[in-house]
Amino acid sequence: MNHFINNISLYPPYPEDNKMIIFGMGCFWGAERLFWGIEGVYVTLVGYSGGFKENPSYTDVCSGITNHAEVVLVIYNPKITSLEDLLKVFWENHDPTQYMRQGNDIGSQYRSTIYTYNKEDYDFCNKSKSKYQNILNKASYGEIKTEIEYHKNFFIAEEYHQQYLAKIPNGYCNHGFCQAEYKK
Repeated sequence: MNHFINNISLYPPYPEDNKMIIFGMGCFWGAERLFWGIEGVYVTLVGYSGGFKENPSYTDVCSGITNHAEVVLVIYNPKITSLEDLLKVFWENHDPTQYMRQGNDIGSQYRSTIYTYNKEDYDFCNKSKSKYQNILNKASYGEIKTEIEYHKNFFIAEEYHQQYLAKIPNGYCNHGFCQAEYKK
């Protein structure tokens, strides 16, 4: 299966000098669209992470019993775009203060999450969270509910979910700017 926009394979191997990060920020259709056009992003794909069932389906995840989150896996070249650049997109384009939901999308599959692949990125994401919490405090927002954990699993979603909003440009998307700018 190849990426609908750039025709790159969604499956490994990826270039050796690239890094990976997983973001959950509500419905994965809109989340993926935010990242696929960023310079330095090699490929994006949507899937399910953080749950306990092997190879869950969309129906399984939407039931809420698998504890997976809808996520976007971002493979990127850190020489071209930084983790902080990606975190800016993440923080600013959903409401990380909402618990187990994003807007009208309610359930554990819509939770705000970051899954990292190494300690350096884990620590950096936590510092970024603290930094953004200070910004949100000044803007009278509540406490960030984003879970930051080490990557446990990633199961690629069904093909029709991949680059969904490129295939169906007017499809559902509830992502919006958080109204609090992340300053690098």
